Amino acid sequence: MSNLIEQASSQLRELISKAAAGLSEKGQLPEVPVPDFAVEIPADKSHGDFAANIAMVGARSYRMAPVKIAELILSEISLEGTLFERAEIAGPGFMNFFLGRKWFSDVIRAVNSEKENYGKTDTGKGKKVLVEFVSANPTGPMHIGNARGGAIGDCLASVLQWAGYYTEREFYVNDAGNQIEKFGKSLSLRYLQLASPAGKDVREKLGNDTEKVCSALYEQSGEGMTFEMPEDVYLGTDIIEHAKNYLDEFGTGLAEASDEERKKALVDYALPKNIAGLERDLKKYRIVYDNWYRESKLHESGETMRIVDKLKETGHTYEKEGAVWFRATDFGVDKDFVLVRANGVPTYVVPDIAYHYDKLVTRGFDKAINVLGADHHGYVPRLKSALTALGVDAGKLDAVLMQMVRLIRNGEVTKLSKRSGKAITLVTLLEEIPIDAARFFFNMREADSQFEFDLDLAVEQSSKNPVYYVQYAHARICSLIANLRAEGTEIPETADLDLLVSPQETELIRHIASLPAEIDLAARNYNPAGITKYVIALATLFHKFYDACSVKNAETPELMNARIMLCLAVRQTLRNVLDILKIECPEKM
Repeated sequence: MSNLIEQASSQLRELISKAAAGLSEKGQLPEVPVPDFAVEIPADKSHGDFAANIAMVGARSYRMAPVKIAELILSEISLEGTLFERAEIAGPGFMNFFLGRKWFSDVIRAVNSEKENYGKTDTGKGKKVLVEFVSANPTGPMHIGNARGGAIGDCLASVLQWAGYYTEREFYVNDAGNQIEKFGKSLSLRYLQLASPAGKDVREKLGNDTEKVCSALYEQSGEGMTFEMPEDVYLGTDIIEHAKNYLDEFGTGLAEASDEERKKALVDYALPKNIAGLERDLKKYRIVYDNWYRESKLHESGETMRIVDKLKETGHTYEKEGAVWFRATDFGVDKDFVLVRANGVPTYVVPDIAYHYDKLVTRGFDKAINVLGADHHGYVPRLKSALTALGVDAGKLDAVLMQMVRLIRNGEVTKLSKRSGKAITLVTLLEEIPIDAARFFFNMREADSQFEFDLDLAVEQSSKNPVYYVQYAHARICSLIANLRAEGTEIPETADLDLLVSPQETELIRHIASLPAEIDLAARNYNPAGITKYVIALATLFHKFYDACSVKNAETPELMNARIMLCLAVRQTLRNVLDILKIECPEKM
């Protein structure tokens, strides 16, 4: 796995450090440790490919003017046989270094040699990372926030894998607790409504058409329908549909059962269908999880209450009005919170603590990353405080807090599906726009920034659409290669790559070389948006190169071959990045 920017940076740091140490030995610089200095890539490439600030930061240690230090160091460095061809001093003592042509040629060779592996690094060294994302409530459909969280979480997991981490994806299924109680109550009431004489009349009147019956009951507009739903239930048509399907399949017998028996039967019927639907819809979105971890498993195994006992043993709990409280304020959290209510039922946070203890201790992940909505900003410190009390390094738990999405159509905010007129969910979104656009667009902004998703732009087939623009760059190269072959031109396996000296060629190669560093940066910052920005810039640089530097009509056959090799390297780099994002690479557009 090649990282030629890192290779050049390391070599330059070593050259400078050796030169400074050698000057100290000769007495030309004071005998002090070589000061810590930075090697950076200048924004303005006229200032070189790399710049070092040792002369600036070393002025105090060496008790000498920065320009004089820079002059001495440059006089001591021999660039012969290195990746660099020249160096110069700028301003008050900045040292700028320029790479030789061999480095640029090596970049193209590395891409065309490593192919689908180009860009991968071993930064993670196989450390185990668990990325939990979406974890939508299984009592209803996934909303637009889940769509953004799914794209961000899945691409983040890919970035971490490319950066050398052992990565697993996980969906936490909240199949226990208050929301399941609410789900059961909702199903039970809708079932009784459907099984009632008035409900029977509506079903017969509407020909038992599921969609029409659900709509009638949802709107409470059916003849004789006076059945009022309480506030503490789910009111979506999906609840009505589950209840009706159960009634159609098994009849009205549950109307005579106890409330608890009826709720259990309906939950046992509907919940597995919802979970299967979540898995199906996420697969359509190109998300496949390694694990579907059920909250009910924690309750059934007794882990939930064992966590309470462990927290009691730490001395950080107390009882108040019959409830068990955790002293979160001992760990810097603004207020304590309840672990177990006075009725003996644990609060929702207890299984969450047990779940994260399982991640980091029982299963031994080195890092747990949760992609969550921004409304969880107070939840994460609570979890970390409890983990700390349990003796777990809370630094192993990180959260990516995601801001809201605003959907824009015709320049205005919308919440409704164009087809159905109902609220847009993950499923209805993917009925309106391509999956490629959804995954790309949701990763165009950092998670902590609000995002306006332009639904019209997502389906537009023009260079204004960033995913289309990137895919077109790939298709353009494929068409070029196909046309060359059709004309009898042999696609070379080697070429004199040192001929690629134009500004457009040089800048394009530099950008290709930066992919491993961009992957490491995105992994370190948990920010897959860096990858979409990288690939948009790559497409832009390629189009500039292609318009300025003719491939088919190059001045010489040797230059044509070199440019073909560069095009192949760009195509491979585009493929690799789009593979990280799980976006298709069309060969024709």
